Order: sequence, then structure tokens, then C-alpha cells
Amino acid sequence: MTLKEAQETVDKWINTTGVRYFNELTNLALLMEEVGELARIIARRYGEQSEKDSDKTKNLNDEIADVLFVLLCLANQTGVDLTEAFTQNLEKKSLRDAQRHINNLKLYPPDTRQEIKG
Repeated sequence: MTLKEAQETVDKWINTTGVRYFNELTNLALLMEEVGELARIIARRYGEQSEKDSDKTKNLNDEIADVLFVLLCLANQTGVDLTEAFTQNLEKKSLRDAQRHINNLKLYPPDTRQEIKG
């Protein structure tokens, strides 16, 4: 599914099953809530916090999809074409960061930094 198809699918779902879009501020608050749920799983499953029994049943895929769904809603209701926006954003990053990460020694394993630097 392309980004355009995802936006169209969400729009169709909202206008049938969902009745209507929540307003932009409500959707922004929902996005923060969904990102928080995702952050909780990541922090406990991959970070240093211990995972509670109630967290172990949480589905990472589902939480990421929840974030994407709300982002698609926000894009639709504010007139953002995500295909175009993402393409432009990636071009910007590619120009701006062409050498930035390659030259960041912190991204390389400690035992190879001298070889790269040298």
C-alpha cells in the first residue's frame, strides 16, 4: 500500500465507520497518547526499564500502526500529501546530512573509530 492509498483508505474509513474526523487539536492529543503508548513498550522491551506483566501483552506492531493512523488522519484533514511531503523531506535530509552521519565517529564501534578518523 502506498502512502496515497493509505491516506485514501483512512479517509474512506473515517467517513463511513468513523462518522467524521475529530478536530485537529483532538487528533494531535490522540497522536501524543499513541506515541506515549509506543514509547512505553519501547522503553520497557528494548530499554532499561523492566517490563511489567501488563506490558508483555502489548503488540508493538499495533501501537506503531495506531501512530500511523492518527498521522494519516492529521495529514488528510490539513491537506498534506504525504507522498510529496515525505519525498521532499527525504531530499532535504539527503542534502543536509550528506556527510554529517558518515563523519560522526560516535556512530561507529569504538574499536573502528581510529581507522575511520585516520
